[in-house]
Amino acid sequence: MRTLAFILLVQIAFCLLSVAFAGRDFYKILNVKKSASTNEIKKAYRKLAKELHPDKNKDDPSASEKFQDLGAAYEVLSDPDKRKTYDRCGEECLKKDGMMDHGADPFASFFGDFGFHFGNGDPHEHQTARGANIVMNLYVTLEELYSGNFVEIVRNKPVLKPASGTRKCNCRQEMVTRNLGPGRFQMIQQTVCDECPNVKLVNEERTLEVEVEAGMVDGQETRFVAEGEPHLDGEPGDLIIKIMQTPHKSFQRKGDDLYTNVTISLQDALIGFTMNITHLDGHAVSITREKITWPGARIRKKGEGMPNYENNNLQGNLYITFDVEFPKKELTDAEKEDLKKILDQASINRVYNGL
Repeated sequence: MRTLAFILLVQIAFCLLSVAFAGRDFYKILNVKKSASTNEIKKAYRKLAKELHPDKNKDDPSASEKFQDLGAAYEVLSDPDKRKTYDRCGEECLKKDGMMDHGADPFASFFGDFGFHFGNGDPHEHQTARGANIVMNLYVTLEELYSGNFVEIVRNKPVLKPASGTRKCNCRQEMVTRNLGPGRFQMIQQTVCDECPNVKLVNEERTLEVEVEAGMVDGQETRFVAEGEPHLDGEPGDLIIKIMQTPHKSFQRKGDDLYTNVTISLQDALIGFTMNITHLDGHAVSITREKITWPGARIRKKGEGMPNYENNNLQGNLYITFDVEFPKKELTDAEKEDLKKILDQASINRVYNGL
């Protein structure tokens, strides 16, 4: 019995040591499953990074540590090689193999140098000169706006680098008093500058990752702070990515609703039909009609539209308008008589202005 108890104690101690050496649970930190795709990991990181940013949680003493853990989790799980090593033997293996970039800032590539800004919105808060903003159109498909996607963009960004010598900087207009004699003086305005270390502009290739979020609308903007034009004596401007939807061959979007047209045969229009429409993410939307469908008839499929941007659990509707294709062949007299008997309709000849 004592031997069995000793073995159990050894096993428990071994398990505790294994947990201790395994390091942090990056999947738990990001709140994703171990089977999560790279896109799911990126979405989880973006959401939590906004919630846990220290600037937004100044009253939480552990905010900085949580944010660092989040960055480490994203650094590992977004990299296929690091993730594979982590899944095999945990964080300690990554450190042992030198695969943890402790000083790296994942925001630099994911959101730009400063992916988002938490401020009080006071327009008088910053008086520093700024470089110009850059607006760039990003053309995306309706499929990407339906399901969401991550798009990498590469741009040559002018970056300020130290150079030899000095330069005049922070130039400003100041009033100077000039003495013209006993009891006489004159105030004039003159330009006064400081001496600053010299700089030069060097083009650097930057890769930025833009998240096309599900439900985004045409013309919606994503801002990358400090990724715009530089300013020698101030802050760089912002890079503004403008979402532009390309036309779709099957669907038209109006708000959160989708519209499409379907052409059916006259036979199906009269006797009914069952068909499937392939949606933007590939799932099938089933349509069954057991009654007559006239040209221009429209049906609504609730919840089969676009996801709402603010709440992806809400979706618009899909409206399907039917066009009827009439047969091109000539009918025999006997077939015409049979149709008259089947349809049993009187001739209707109404002339009216339908505009």
